[in-house]
Amino acid sequence: MLRFLTLCLALIASTAHTEEVVLGLSQDQVAITTNFDGSEILLFGAVKREAPIPEEPLDVVIAVSGPSGPLTVRRKERKFGIWVNTDAVEIDAAPSFYAVATSAPFNEVISNVEDQRHKVSIPRAIRSIGAPMEVEDAQSFSEAVIRIRTDEGLYQLRENTVQIEEQTLFRTSIQMPANLTEGDYPTRIFLTRNGKVVSQFETVINVNKVGLERWLYDLSRNQPLIYGIMSLAIAIAAGWLASAAFQILRRN
Repeated sequence: MLRFLTLCLALIASTAHTEEVVLGLSQDQVAITTNFDGSEILLFGAVKREAPIPEEPLDVVIAVSGPSGPLTVRRKERKFGIWVNTDAVEIDAAPSFYAVATSAPFNEVISNVEDQRHKVSIPRAIRSIGAPMEVEDAQSFSEAVIRIRTDEGLYQLRENTVQIEEQTLFRTSIQMPANLTEGDYPTRIFLTRNGKVVSQFETVINVNKVGLERWLYDLSRNQPLIYGIMSLAIAIAAGWLASAAFQILRRN
């Protein structure tokens, strides 16, 4: 009986010190139109407590991930004066977009053990189970994916960009580029202290094509013959108009 009461008191004390995230988004949907050139999402929230603020400072890590899918990464080498594909590695899953924002340097806000457990960092978000035995330095293929998508603005590590006020309120912004993939974007918020995750919250940002962009996308998937005929007609019309304009300019 005494052990039971001790356990209950321990659970009550643990619950009393629980910190939870109350999150807000400037928008939970991103519409991709024909003139879409990117979007900035403002994430803000607060930490809900039922006890005084602990002495150890709180850190916040926010990770936004786009739809994941497999891809093939090939290595090119110059042979006999031409570039040819040599080795290839299949990446099991890589997010089409991935952004991590932190309130301090990444290595300070979350430990390596917690990163392995929650797969927060960009390298941990890419899943590559194995590579052919004959391929040397297979890790470089995953690094190439990160490098290329970082240059395209699709992978972002935004350290020291989460602002925390009074250890309770926090905010940051995520820049989403124009070349987004349609789908659900899971958004995870981690509260950490001394590198350990003390609370976690998850929501979803929806990215969808709308208007003419959506109509053309659906037409290409559901009516490929009509889409092909329409594309051919537009190409012929554009060529005829360009030829007519050129003839008018020559006469003048």
